[in-house]
Amino acid sequence: MAIIDVFYEHSGSGYRSNPPQTHTVSRAGRAGWQLFASVVVAYTFAFGPASVNGESPFQLATFSADATIPLGHRCMGVLPTKSKKIVDPLLARGFVLLGSDQPIVLCAVDWCEIRNDAYEQWRRALANAAGTTVERVLVSSLHQHDAPVTDLGAAKLLDEVGLTGELYDEAFHERTIARVAAALRQSLQHATPITHLGMGQAVVEQIASNRRVVAADGRVNFGRGSRSGDNPFHRDAPEGLIDPFLKTISFWNGDTAVLALHAYATHPMSSYGKGQVSSDFVGLARRRRQRDAPGIMQIYVSGCSGDVTAGKYNNGSPLHRQQLIDRLYNAMLQAWEKTERQPIERVEFRSANLTLEFHPGADLTSESLREVLNDTNRSVEKRILAAMGLASRLRVEKGQGIDFPCVDFGCAQVVLFPGESFVGYQLMAQKMRPESFVMSIGYGECWPGYIPTDSTFDERFEDNWLWVAPGSEQRILTALDKVLGEPR
Repeated sequence: MAIIDVFYEHSGSGYRSNPPQTHTVSRAGRAGWQLFASVVVAYTFAFGPASVNGESPFQLATFSADATIPLGHRCMGVLPTKSKKIVDPLLARGFVLLGSDQPIVLCAVDWCEIRNDAYEQWRRALANAAGTTVERVLVSSLHQHDAPVTDLGAAKLLDEVGLTGELYDEAFHERTIARVAAALRQSLQHATPITHLGMGQAVVEQIASNRRVVAADGRVNFGRGSRSGDNPFHRDAPEGLIDPFLKTISFWNGDTAVLALHAYATHPMSSYGKGQVSSDFVGLARRRRQRDAPGIMQIYVSGCSGDVTAGKYNNGSPLHRQQLIDRLYNAMLQAWEKTERQPIERVEFRSANLTLEFHPGADLTSESLREVLNDTNRSVEKRILAAMGLASRLRVEKGQGIDFPCVDFGCAQVVLFPGESFVGYQLMAQKMRPESFVMSIGYGECWPGYIPTDSTFDERFEDNWLWVAPGSEQRILTALDKVLGEPR
């Protein structure tokens, strides 16, 4: 039998701790046995039986696999310095939720972006491994910059002009997908019953700050990047619009925790661009938390953070990286300590088809992009960027939309947003369900790049990683209302 290079940091045995506060099933449960029985029947009709003789209708399988790029591989799609050293491994971590309906898969990858046909390659492989449909597979990149960007359409365009392998190593990409799919398939043999959902959140101190800063003369710019802490103007400017909370959703089998899913909205970089491959401070905080509790699978996902960075509090130094690790880790601990649990009584899956218009800029027409792609006098990095833009434009012209999914547990919802959605969208999602625990994940299908809100478009936000047109906000709100709107 071939040896599959898979990291199993979750033993499957669970981790027993002092359980957080447990809530009753519902108000109906306090109203009398007959009403309780009717509630059970209703839930049985919706998603299968509630606990019968102590047996849960839901199970969870967890998986983890290596996704580290080889040396000499390009990072972030366009960085000129390729990978020189593996500082710490890149991982793909996820779970399969099993019930009476088709399985639901979530996979978080320590990569910068997965785009277009490459994104579909991941979803198809994981769907086949889990025995489910592609629609029910949620794949998210964490967006570390010392990590790859994959886009099969762009790779084919680059191959046509003699730049084969410049964006990413396709053979490595296929091996990684196969490795992750194998880990998923193997994990199904060790699925664990789950009975309760945990929810906790904590304020993250001194990490996130918005790119948007206002100068003394009132002019707005979006120049606060991930390593802006040495600039007094960016360091001293207010944090701006952020979501200060790290949210944790956990899955439990009775009093035994099985998995913790953490989400926080910030770009996950402290330092990058020198070829030092790393999962950066978010992955290192996750690893530290995993060492605390080896039996609980720890998964981290980046929230909607296209316009949020650590730039106010980070100058790219090793000291600041360690401080960011510590602060995120402490928030994970606090969210865990504040976790409250409720029985899992139902799981619903909804998905909307989101269509976003391509940016109307004169430099982003098919003709302009092809001109740059074919120009041997341009840098390789600019030609790669043109190929990525052209692959996305061709997708839009074909009318191919984006799946916009939501997993609804009743008391909590998990929503996957495309690309570098701005933090305003995450806050909008929370306002749609103020009574609930809404976890927003960014960096799903990544072809759009930045997805500004209307207000940031109005303030003339521009970037070469921006491929969507103004008006995207209403399209996303319509999709959000379909998958997350008031309970039906």
